[in-house]
Amino acid sequence: MTAVFLDALGTLVELQPPAPRLRALLAQRGFEVDEDTAARGFGAEIGYYLEHHLEGSNREGLDDLRDRCAEALRAALALPELDHATAREVMLAALEFRPFDDALPVLAELAAGGHELLIVSNWDCSLPDWLGPAGLLDHVTAVVTSARAGAAKPDARIFEQALELADVTAADAVHVGDSVENDVEGARALGIRAVLVARHGPPPDGVEAVSSLAQLPALL
Repeated sequence: MTAVFLDALGTLVELQPPAPRLRALLAQRGFEVDEDTAARGFGAEIGYYLEHHLEGSNREGLDDLRDRCAEALRAALALPELDHATAREVMLAALEFRPFDDALPVLAELAAGGHELLIVSNWDCSLPDWLGPAGLLDHVTAVVTSARAGAAKPDARIFEQALELADVTAADAVHVGDSVENDVEGARALGIRAVLVARHGPPPDGVEAVSSLAQLPALL
């Protein structure tokens, strides 16, 4: 059977809007900010994280990365009374990754069909902590993160690590994700079949795609 590699964010889970949650969490602690300020603060945190997420390859590195992300957030919020510990606390509490409705049923169906499932995602080493409680790892044999691989998609190294863990060749794998550049082009460069998850519109010409993960089993 085919080994199925699946991206996380935008494919299995979606990030709930963090700015309103951040604003509410700050208000609970006595800090009033408007929505634009909250969005600007979290935008700065996300920007810093994306640039540095490979540094979160282990727990010690992740702890340091989160400290620095909290400082990016704190600086952008421009709240002189907001201490580092509180900034870090509300930053993490504002994050919620919710599974798409089609994710859990399709993972179960693919596993029941004999496919080996691996998560292959641009993320730090904490990805299992976010996916596990939602049941998204129940049928998954391995989680490959860019931080652990030392390279982010579309770099070949993260896909090569997934192939090694699955003990398959590129011809026996398919990668599923929502980014043309990171997922489709990255996988194709190694000869891995790629399926784009195009939830919000038609896919580009020449790209095999589904509008819902529910359509995926029929393709395999």
